[in-house]
Amino acid sequence: MTPHARLPDPTGHVPLPVLFDDCRTVRAHGELDLSTMAPLEEALRRARTGTGRLCLIVDLSAVTFVDGSLLAPLCEAWNDCRARHGWTRVVYTRPATALVFRVSGLAGRFPGYACAQDARQGIVAWSVPHLARGGAA
Repeated sequence: MTPHARLPDPTGHVPLPVLFDDCRTVRAHGELDLSTMAPLEEALRRARTGTGRLCLIVDLSAVTFVDGSLLAPLCEAWNDCRARHGWTRVVYTRPATALVFRVSGLAGRFPGYACAQDARQGIVAWSVPHLARGGAA
């Protein structure tokens, strides 16, 4: 798991990060399945340390494969954040990832966001809502 990096603009200036005291981001990469899930589970636990309101963004944009083993840790994070008057939002746009959420019945709980900034602002990716209603993957 790596922190979300901010790249310099064309002039070489690196923008300052937007500060969100109660919003944390966990970024995963590669393949996520039962044999590779432990680092993500640990990162999700660490992100939820402390007290108070918590908003959590789980960025799966660099994930190339995911199966149902992702669902239990995400639901645990969602329950924890919700109990703390926050939310858990997931960044993904790949149809195969959307299919995992749709088949599990969790597409409504975890709609896809195109990027972390959209997730912070609650702007759902255009392709996911029709999948949540039963459209083709």
